[in-house]
Amino acid sequence: MSAGLSDFLSDLSHRYAGRPAVGHLGQSLSYTELDVLSRRFAAWLQHHTDLRPGDRIAIQLPNSMQYLVVLFGAVRAGLVVVNTNPLYTTEELERQLVDSGARALVVFDAFAWRAARILARTEVCHVISTGIGDLHSGWRGGLINTWAHCRQGRAARRYRLRGAHPLSQVLRPEAGLHWREPASTAAELVLLQYTGGTTGPAKGAMLSHAALLANIDQLRCRLRQAGIESPQTVLQPLPLYHIYSFTLVLVMLSLGSQIELIPDPRNLKQLARAFERVRPTLFAGINPLFIALCQHPYFTQLDFSSLKLTISGGMALTGSAARRWQEVTGCPITEGYGLTECSPVVCVGVPGAEHIGTVGPPLPDTEVRILGDNGEVLPVGESGEIQVRGPQLMLGYWRQPEETARAFTDGWLATGDIGQVDERGELRIIDRRKEMINVSGFKVYPSELENVISAHPDILECAVIGLPDESSGESIKLYVVSNNPRLTTRDVREYCRERLTSYKVPRSVVFCRDLPRSPIGKVNRRRLRELALAEGRHSP
Repeated sequence: MSAGLSDFLSDLSHRYAGRPAVGHLGQSLSYTELDVLSRRFAAWLQHHTDLRPGDRIAIQLPNSMQYLVVLFGAVRAGLVVVNTNPLYTTEELERQLVDSGARALVVFDAFAWRAARILARTEVCHVISTGIGDLHSGWRGGLINTWAHCRQGRAARRYRLRGAHPLSQVLRPEAGLHWREPASTAAELVLLQYTGGTTGPAKGAMLSHAALLANIDQLRCRLRQAGIESPQTVLQPLPLYHIYSFTLVLVMLSLGSQIELIPDPRNLKQLARAFERVRPTLFAGINPLFIALCQHPYFTQLDFSSLKLTISGGMALTGSAARRWQEVTGCPITEGYGLTECSPVVCVGVPGAEHIGTVGPPLPDTEVRILGDNGEVLPVGESGEIQVRGPQLMLGYWRQPEETARAFTDGWLATGDIGQVDERGELRIIDRRKEMINVSGFKVYPSELENVISAHPDILECAVIGLPDESSGESIKLYVVSNNPRLTTRDVREYCRERLTSYKVPRSVVFCRDLPRSPIGKVNRRRLRELALAEGRHSP
């Protein structure tokens, strides 16, 4: 194992040199080019800013070649990366930048207007902006990325953020400007990946070089068990700011693979055409994406003879989705389980082996135990809370020592998820965290939504629950107690759209006079969910 991610990339450039590493929109960067450009970015950070090792840099980019250049450049400068969703609202972006204490921001220029509104209230003092085609040879300003269309259907235009440095200029060769490798160790923090608790605001999971590299090695070992050691052709539609796809891409790069990035997985026809053009050997997705692709007539007519491995993670995989995918593509899905705090993978099935109803055995050097309500270790077949121990665990939660202390017991991480281990040592997931909602692989926390929505002047109180949904895993239902009889569902959802990322907007809104409560007066979300499920069963 190398000392850190900087050495990791240097090793890749020596081993794979001129092989294509990452591609997008018909262009690609080789491993050598990725190495050179990331060194230039690191050198610019060291010579043209006052940033020092350990400072945080937020990366707010869609899937693009620039993302990997910026990621490795920031790491080489000794900075701590903060992955940030490009579709965050101004409020969400401000909360993450303030909490992380980020001093630099790399932003996709089509959405830089959001950052412009809130940067003065953060510690950010260095901004680098980029457009989707900045690393594409022959690019002319008229290229429009379909991913970068706003939810309202307007085409996203480049926003000139005052004082921002264009990445295209930052990456130009400059005489006498050389990258100096900072003194660092593998135990040091390198990634601040935001997750959340079931009842509180988002928390930054502190991931070290060692944890990420351990998970890479563990996953490579599992792939070797299936005979997968050579470079793959990977089609990557999942966002790189999500820990699932982030780690997967690092694993694939370690094999010398060629990765084709898809900025907009919602454009199914474009994704299907990429399948036809790229002919991937490996594809990773989530449950709703598998369902949507299998319902697209163009996709179902393609030749999938090149596809060797399909991976599912981020949320539960339904049996119907897995069966349909195999019927259409001829390739079974290998499912895994993990969480941000574990960099993220804990268990994954051995590709090609049968794992009905489980997420496979723990990865090498990873221990999983099941605890009962009284903290006792449960035997095989009994259900309880999943706890994990291994080298891929986080250092703790950013600036939250009390939350960190609650999460760990003698080196074991309490996941809050319910599961059981079968007689083969494979993990079966029974349920998710009690109140967390999983929408298309993204975690949504009721308290966060309730805090935002209850700020509406006409809303006295509200409660958020999640309900099963075949297409997205779960959907969000909102209960509202209002003091204005004229307030409508449309008003509430429009209010949410202006303040929340699209997947956090409630699909349905119910107005009620009162909310069910526990004996101490706390809103009883569990009772609301039971009532909603009962209504669904008795609906005609």
